[in-house]
Amino acid sequence: MRKRTTIFSIIFLSLLGPVLAQETKDIGTETVTVVKPYSPTVSDAFKLKSSPTLDDSIVLQKKKINYSIFSVPVASTFTPAKGRASRVKKTPPPTLYNSYASIGLGNFNNAMVDLYTSREFNRGENLFDVGLSHHSSRGDIESTPLDADFYNTKVDVSYAKKDRDVDWDLGLGVQHQLYNWYGIELEEFDETILIPLDETQNYFNAQVTGNLSLEDSFFKNGTVLLRRFWDATDSGENRVVLEPTIELPITEELVTIKTKFDYVSGSFENSSLNSATNESGIDYSHFQVGVNPSLLILRDDLTLNLGANIVYGLDTENSDGNFFIYPAVTASYRLVDETVIAYGGIEGELRQNSYYDFVQENPYVSPTLDIQPTDQQYEGYLGLKGQLLPSVGYNIKGSYTAENRRPLFLLNPENLARSEEEGYFLGNSFQVFYDDVKTLGVFGELNVDVNRNFSLGVNAEFYDYDTETDNPAWNLPSIRGSLFMDYQISEQWFFGANLFYVGEREDLDRQVIAGPLPPIPSDVILTLDGFFDVNAHAGYRFNEQLSIFVKASNIANNDYQRWANFRVQTFQALAGVSYKFDL
Repeated sequence: MRKRTTIFSIIFLSLLGPVLAQETKDIGTETVTVVKPYSPTVSDAFKLKSSPTLDDSIVLQKKKINYSIFSVPVASTFTPAKGRASRVKKTPPPTLYNSYASIGLGNFNNAMVDLYTSREFNRGENLFDVGLSHHSSRGDIESTPLDADFYNTKVDVSYAKKDRDVDWDLGLGVQHQLYNWYGIELEEFDETILIPLDETQNYFNAQVTGNLSLEDSFFKNGTVLLRRFWDATDSGENRVVLEPTIELPITEELVTIKTKFDYVSGSFENSSLNSATNESGIDYSHFQVGVNPSLLILRDDLTLNLGANIVYGLDTENSDGNFFIYPAVTASYRLVDETVIAYGGIEGELRQNSYYDFVQENPYVSPTLDIQPTDQQYEGYLGLKGQLLPSVGYNIKGSYTAENRRPLFLLNPENLARSEEEGYFLGNSFQVFYDDVKTLGVFGELNVDVNRNFSLGVNAEFYDYDTETDNPAWNLPSIRGSLFMDYQISEQWFFGANLFYVGEREDLDRQVIAGPLPPIPSDVILTLDGFFDVNAHAGYRFNEQLSIFVKASNIANNDYQRWANFRVQTFQALAGVSYKFDL
């Protein structure tokens, strides 16, 4: 090692010397001439003959370590359990029953019965339904000397069949209604006039309905109605309505063509109470045929329906017919997703009126009506609807309507010259008065659905009427409002309530005075006060099948007049039981 160190030191110094000399002295330049090519050769490399040995006085050796484990047994009672996946608790599906029955009784001898059953055949392809409903009262009203009973019983039977491409159903309904013309105040007439009167009126209805729907066909669906309606005073009415619908896809748009055939005819055995004598009855007959083509346009947030309603109306009794063309345009646009949706439209129609429809709205009409169709020239409206919150919805609408021959209920005059057995000529029944009316209306509605267990809704309507005759819009209120609530308190308890308000209305009190000259009516305008009506119901479910309930009506105990001289029953309570079962 010492020899090798000395040799490397000499070589290093010999090389370092010229370098240092070059840095200190410039030796200039010389020309070298090569006279023989350089031929390098490779000599044998110097190889070490043996590996060097380590000559050190200290050599480290690994020390051997011996060790042992001192094991002490420990007693333990822990036993690991096998892991199990957590299961989601499934809500059992509700049991569905095909039949339902309910019965209730209350003061004023009020009674209510509901029965319904439904049977499926061929795995649900065929369905047979039967329904029965009855509501009646045999209680007296202290403000009148006449009976105020009423009955309303209805039976519906239907059969439906569903195929892959064709669905159809057929229904049969019968109905019996009993009402009394009790709108006479105490001591208004002498008993000698009241005793021979029969103030009871009975209405009967029988109808057949049908519906047909096709999937892969330009003929989309069609409905048919056949109705026979009559009463206990030999009045009768027939109604036939046929409404087929055709849909034609054109490029990306859809053209819908609705057609309508509507025929109504009937007769009344008695003449109008504006006449002092009952010499002849009233006959009427009206036929309408209409077509309503429309084009549906869908563009992102815009839905536009462009159409028209073309109707030919014929008064077959007087051989008088006319063509009517009405607008049928509606549109809606999503301004802010589901939060704000603007909508509007302008529509019109020739509305077919009937004796049946008038009775359903006011059962105290006299069997001496003049039946004419209503020419609704147009109804224009604009509104906003949507959701303020996920559980709060709203709807605001303004409208303007122009109608010719709008039917208004007007109190019949007191006509002591008439001598019919039916007691409807003492100012205790209603006629239909037609007037041309323009209506400006504002409507607002708010609905709250917190969850499936609670819902709340409130709405209000405000109207301003302008009549052609400058008379008040008889029996039409300027303000309407309602509030309703349903609350599922628990799995067993449930509760609901509704309140509605109807503003002031105006009617006419008249008398027809018989004499040698034509009758001279004496007119006095009546103002009917607005009224509140509060109703509530509650119930308890023992199980999925059996429950009990109680209903309270007119909780404020107001004897208000729904129609002129027709006061309602005061506070009413009804309790009952309902049961679901399989039949």
